[in-house]
Amino acid sequence: MSKKLFITGTGTEIGKTYITGLILKKVAENQKSAAYYKAAMSGNVRSMDGSLVPGDALFVKTISGIAQPMEEMCPYLYETAVSPHLASRIEGNPVVLDNVLRAFDRVCRDYDYVTVEGSGGILCPLRFDEQIIQLEDFIRARSLNCLMVADAGLGTINSVVLTAEYMKYHHIPVKGILFNHYEPGNILHEDNKLMCEAMTGLKVLACVKKGDLDLTLPLEALEALYE
Repeated sequence: MSKKLFITGTGTEIGKTYITGLILKKVAENQKSAAYYKAAMSGNVRSMDGSLVPGDALFVKTISGIAQPMEEMCPYLYETAVSPHLASRIEGNPVVLDNVLRAFDRVCRDYDYVTVEGSGGILCPLRFDEQIIQLEDFIRARSLNCLMVADAGLGTINSVVLTAEYMKYHHIPVKGILFNHYEPGNILHEDNKLMCEAMTGLKVLACVKKGDLDLTLPLEALEALYE
């Protein structure tokens, strides 16, 4: 039976894919069978043969060194660089939750540790037409624990607290926070860490600096987040 963990963020472009890659690297380097999954991925580019290359999956595979084939990593790929619900509407390929869950379950059967990356922030919709599918529908369907990735810089208190409060209100379990772009000795970053912990009741489990290639969170503590 695989263990699973969902990585959400306080928004887009805060380094969620980068942090996910470091998490997978730590798991895989310790002789664990590790896999990556993302329900829907937009903003992908086309290869020479015209097929879409799953950019986030390629980045995670490269930084982590996992052996998982990329075609297992994401069932819905879009070229348009917008939220999946809009990209799917533009490109005529709407997300079907049952398909997402079936593909996810196949990955879970083959790997011991499965790390799932969300799209954008926790409120990023996967589909919004005659059907409404939110990321939290996927999270609930498979009872996933979550980690929150946040930028260490200006404005993060507001985004972290709002994300934490939304997830608490909607009964989405959050196990902690990971800070990205952290600068030791930066008084703003250090204060943001203290304030986010005080205002959410969540621990900042690790702080990742620009260019880091390893996650400082001990393996035992990381493994304990998976269920």
